[in-house]
Amino acid sequence: MTSVKDQKALTHTKQKDILLYINNEFVPSVSGATIKNINPFTNEQINEVAEGRAEDINKAVAAAREAFDNGPWRTMKLEERLACIYRIADLIDEHLPEIAYLESLDTGLPIAQTRAMVSRSAENFRFYAQMVKTRLVGDAYQVDEEFINYTIHKPVGVAGLITPWNAPFMLETWKVAPALATGNTVILKPAESSPLTANLLAEIIHKAELPKGVFNVVHGYGETAGDALVRHEDVQLISFTGETTTGSTIIKNSADTLKSCSMELGGKSPIIVFEDADFDRALDAVVWGIFSFNGERCTANSRLFVQETIKDEFVDALKERVKNIRIGDPLDPETEVGALIDKGHWNKVKSYVEIGKEEGCEIFSAEIPEEFSKGNFVAPTLLLNADNSMRVAQEEIFGPVMAVMTFKDEEEAIKLANDINYGLAGYVWTNDIKKGHRVAHAVEAGMLWVNSQNVRDLRTPFGGSKSSGIGREGGHYGFDFYTEQKIVHVSIAEHRIQQFGKK
Repeated sequence: MTSVKDQKALTHTKQKDILLYINNEFVPSVSGATIKNINPFTNEQINEVAEGRAEDINKAVAAAREAFDNGPWRTMKLEERLACIYRIADLIDEHLPEIAYLESLDTGLPIAQTRAMVSRSAENFRFYAQMVKTRLVGDAYQVDEEFINYTIHKPVGVAGLITPWNAPFMLETWKVAPALATGNTVILKPAESSPLTANLLAEIIHKAELPKGVFNVVHGYGETAGDALVRHEDVQLISFTGETTTGSTIIKNSADTLKSCSMELGGKSPIIVFEDADFDRALDAVVWGIFSFNGERCTANSRLFVQETIKDEFVDALKERVKNIRIGDPLDPETEVGALIDKGHWNKVKSYVEIGKEEGCEIFSAEIPEEFSKGNFVAPTLLLNADNSMRVAQEEIFGPVMAVMTFKDEEEAIKLANDINYGLAGYVWTNDIKKGHRVAHAVEAGMLWVNSQNVRDLRTPFGGSKSSGIGREGGHYGFDFYTEQKIVHVSIAEHRIQQFGKK
């Protein structure tokens, strides 16, 4: 692994080719097939990645199954296992500049944002090491002087972790850390569009010297590698972050083997700005919430509802901010919006801008500098005068595009916010704290922020309702997924048992 010291001297360099990581070895795929990995900014090839298929998943699952059933990971003393988790965190810290660089190179995300994002990744491991030690505790129930019943948490087995391309390293560690800390073994199937930091994570964990087979990475397409992982009878857990239709398919395909599934799916989150809101802070939150991370964020506030009385003033200020957003090279620290992940996604996002025109929206966009014409750039865009029934207000675009709408009063704001199939996040801006609580309680979403942008607290549950997902991760809530609760009943009295068949 090369060290990246001078962030100002970063260039779009070609990277080494990537292998699979199975049973503590970096290996080619059984078929020898590879995937071309393309730079979103230049649309030139970065490297080639081994394409895992069903046979590679079978090898990885066999290694993980052996490691769980017969290896030391599940049964080793807790302090020994957690020492490995802390070691991974320390190694991540040593490579933060390189991780941020590779993340921007691979995804097109601005490096100022990937630096901030990946800095949280080591904390995911430290946090779950602490949580396992302090919060993974059972309950005891005494029944008079006859029984003591107590619960214990056991690791489930082999966890299949399927991660997206929009924030790959942070989301990979968000899943890997609790899975490993609780004693499970892991097969990570990262998105084929963003393999660089998943490979670096494998190198880091290899250096941490976990027992053989505990952690594995199989690159490949969802339709082949991902589907084989979901259907495999020796995999007990599937944690997936991604698009809602794919999540529904995963649940269907995992049903025959009765897997537990944790689904963090799509979103079309509302941000509601009341006339009594702190104008400037609300404006900051609206702009950051949709245009940071190139708009490729599941919790992005892609539907803006602004109260009619301040609509003109707020939209004028919003236009001014959008016009001044810095679009450019993802590796330039001054860039605020970079290139979208690939041409397919670029075409999808562009098509929604056209749909917005056809549906009657007024389109207001920033300007993309001519020098960046080769990249997958979509200008930050406002779909003004939208209606909540339009496709652009109902369907997840997953790019720097926001539908702008108005409301009359609190009742209508809630009605409009809830008139959607999604329910991941929501944001409320008002200086009437009672109203803030009322609206936050009424909006149908798993996570609400009042007078704040999306600020995460690792102790709290993360997940959505309706078509935005099933289950919660984060804090001790993730233990419901990554562990099995067992109840042990112990008799402490010489109470009589009914004597069937005794004469």
